Amino acid sequence: MRTAFTDLVGIAHPLVGFSRSPGVVAEVSRAGGLGVLAATAYRPEELDAQLRWIEERTAGAPYGVDLLVPAGTADVAADQRARIPPQHWEFVAGLLERHGIDPGRLTAARGADDTAQAIAPGGVEDLLDVTFAHPVALVANALGPPPPAMVERAHGAGIPVAALVGRREHAERQLAAGVDVLVAQGTEAGGHTGSIATMVLTPEVVELAGDVPVLAAGGIASGDQLAAALALGAAGAWCGSVWLATTEDITPDPVKRKLLAAPSHGTVRSRTRTGKPARQLRSAWHDAWEAPGAPEPLSMPLQVLLAKDAWAVIDAAADEGSAGAQELESFFVGQVVGRFDRLRPTAEVVADLVTGCERRLRALAASLDR
Repeated sequence: MRTAFTDLVGIAHPLVGFSRSPGVVAEVSRAGGLGVLAATAYRPEELDAQLRWIEERTAGAPYGVDLLVPAGTADVAADQRARIPPQHWEFVAGLLERHGIDPGRLTAARGADDTAQAIAPGGVEDLLDVTFAHPVALVANALGPPPPAMVERAHGAGIPVAALVGRREHAERQLAAGVDVLVAQGTEAGGHTGSIATMVLTPEVVELAGDVPVLAAGGIASGDQLAAALALGAAGAWCGSVWLATTEDITPDPVKRKLLAAPSHGTVRSRTRTGKPARQLRSAWHDAWEAPGAPEPLSMPLQVLLAKDAWAVIDAAADEGSAGAQELESFFVGQVVGRFDRLRPTAEVVADLVTGCERRLRALAASLDR
């Protein structure tokens, strides 16, 4: 299948595989799509090593990198923890204790340090330096319009820039910033989302974008859904949640077991992990934050620091077999979680998406000939 997006980045299939797992990224690219690595969790030296590994694995196949690049100079230094109200620390400590987890482990967790550094101005520049030192086919920004310096640097290197949008006005700002690809992410998607469904958002953004390729995101985990995205005018699909049910994905086993058992209605848009609405698997964590008397989630990045430290403890305790920690366990995932029934190789998922899409498109074309 050939679209404006496949021509832009030099791939065979109009499919992006967005993942924090280098193995998933490599396999999507090897299979003819575009693997895109979520890079914010890595230190610069780690990112360099992972990109080298992906390049060795893919033997020259295109791949991309996704970062959280703030447009301004937001202060996200590690001492931001001092700004977190005591009542929020006490709430999280009490929540852990009620689930049989020693709240004293919070003081040693520091699970958010790398993320805090990665989205700070200096940390972002370091990650961008690493990214542009590699032959990436696409760089994406998932935190509003990319700053002009990022766009100029990418275009100077001949690298297209992608950005996620959840509303028409987001797309207008991204186009004004000079991005080359828009990702219309509907509310069905995992992670940070708006409230507009993919079916409504995609054609709206396509109409606005003109010659700029649009990728549909949210609710796409099958060939039929990929075909629907193309029918809406998208030049491809940006898929993230579907890779959580692959053998190459690095999500901890306790979380994967919960994902495989979850229904489509088992997710929730919540501010309790990042400070901004993000779709994730509902768990006892969310129930507690919604209970009477619970504090309001903080803004980003304070809620990120609070929740990431807590999640470092929760993940470790769940891995140790703590039943209470497993009740709290969650991860960012879209409504397609209800389709997960087993873990499969990434290459098999790509093949099913592509062949299923082609089959559906041929069936639709045949129906026009009758």
